[in-house]
Amino acid sequence: MTAFTVWKFDDAKGAGHAAVMLREAANDGVVKIVDHAVVSWPVGAKKPTVEQGHEEAIRGAGWGAFWGLLFGALFMVPLLGAAAGAAMAGLGHMTQGVGISKEQLEQLRSEITEGTSALFAVTEEGNLDRLGERFRGVHSRLIDTNLTPAEREMLLEAMGQS
Repeated sequence: MTAFTVWKFDDAKGAGHAAVMLREAANDGVVKIVDHAVVSWPVGAKKPTVEQGHEEAIRGAGWGAFWGLLFGALFMVPLLGAAAGAAMAGLGHMTQGVGISKEQLEQLRSEITEGTSALFAVTEEGNLDRLGERFRGVHSRLIDTNLTPAEREMLLEAMGQS
């Protein structure tokens, strides 16, 4: 099963450190990373920066377009007014096929703010217990996922966050 997860960190560098840990877990065969992106929004910056993983060159262009569309709509459109609403509605419609609703997009936009960071990960074949153990003690919060409620609880429990 392909899992889409978004982890929020209360500082601008936390997601970058977590991405390194995720790649190490992939190197050890704990999880397969389809693609990932790190959003970092330092204090004082007008907008966040985005670093895309591009794990698989074959699908890289498709994921690059997806991340560009997602982050453009989340962070680059005007924050107020009809344009933001239209962009969010359009993106919500386009991303429903990958299991991301308009409500989830709005939550992501409200949660990822100046002074925070987030790790967006698309993974497959993950051992949730072993992956959770890798991230135990990392101060993050799962803010979005397409995991089932049981899988979500298993992962959070393994991380010591239940």
